[in-house]
Amino acid sequence: MTQDQKYFMRKAIELAKEGMLTGNGGPFGCVVVKDGKIVGQGFNMVLKTKDPTAHAEVVAIRDACKTLDNFQLDGCEVYTSCEPCPMCLGAIFWARPAKVYYACTKEDAANAGFDDEFIYQEIEIQPELRKIPMISFLREESLKAFGLWKEKGNKTLY
Repeated sequence: MTQDQKYFMRKAIELAKEGMLTGNGGPFGCVVVKDGKIVGQGFNMVLKTKDPTAHAEVVAIRDACKTLDNFQLDGCEVYTSCEPCPMCLGAIFWARPAKVYYACTKEDAANAGFDDEFIYQEIEIQPELRKIPMISFLREESLKAFGLWKEKGNKTLY
């Protein structure tokens, strides 16, 4: 790794400590970098905001998208203090950065009490059989919105 990459990862790790020590949430931090500059950063804010989606990566992605005035992170790199959880992984794929670097592994997180393995397992189960059952209904009515989307001429694909 280059000195710049080490700097950005250390910044993510510092944010993880800061967020946790100030009572905002768990020990997770993240920075988003474009052209060698930090364009977004965040630490876990779940406890402070009472928002279960306020993970460090999501906070940093939101910050970077606001800075870049774009809903995607083209040409960006994400540095996160820990391997992203399933939710953050989804957010990262939707944001489409060029690369993600992480420090701790999901096993390290599990050893600290942040075990996401059950979510990975639930993804493979039929929706109605999950621990939180997911029941589909009014599909035909809802498909009309997709039909309108398909017909829309001036849409932005993402």
